[in-house]
Amino acid sequence: MIKKILKSSLGINIIAFIASSYIRFVWLTSRWKYINYAAPESLVKEGKPFIVAFFHGRLLMLPFCWRLVQKKHKKPFYMLISAHKDGRLISKTVGFLGIKNIAGSTNKGGKEALVKIIKFIKKGEVIGFTPDGPRGPGESISDGTIRTAQMAGVPILPVTYSTSRHKLLKTWDKFFIALPFSKGVFSWGDPVDVSDRNIPLENHKKTLQNAMVDLKKKADDISQGKI
Repeated sequence: MIKKILKSSLGINIIAFIASSYIRFVWLTSRWKYINYAAPESLVKEGKPFIVAFFHGRLLMLPFCWRLVQKKHKKPFYMLISAHKDGRLISKTVGFLGIKNIAGSTNKGGKEALVKIIKFIKKGEVIGFTPDGPRGPGESISDGTIRTAQMAGVPILPVTYSTSRHKLLKTWDKFFIALPFSKGVFSWGDPVDVSDRNIPLENHKKTLQNAMVDLKKKADDISQGKI
């Protein structure tokens, strides 16, 4: 049934609206804290574009990670989303929440996506995408993530979210579903510089992966009141 619904534009729009309404409901019924918000804001103030990186499993509430920047600086946020049917559903869902999208992937059709990203970055825009999407493996870093940042000449800024009440799905990305009436946190990391091409690609990938995993674990600890 779900597969049939996702084959129609109307079906995708209906499910996307329901999903976005749920996300908004979680946002409105929860108490949120922003950690290291100065990291993205300082770059925006200086007019420096950057790439925002977040794991696929922590995608659900990420449309609201940009809320303070959007309100204060009127700065739009673009998300790189794959063009397959799941990607179209995500695109519609985040679109209802004010996020613009760029169709493509840093894996398949990578060259086309790369051209789009660099074009937007040259205009001073901020682009977000999942280094482990759209198919995983979970919490891995694709080569395209690092190469895109290097070719665009911008740093990568990790971000994640966590909530005290949640459900973890048994999917490849361990998708994290925030539940209403939670204590939530949006946590920003410091910029990761991958510009040095004398450093092996795998080293840059490991540095970014460690930064993102550590950020996620700390956000979980904060939301659970452990720190």
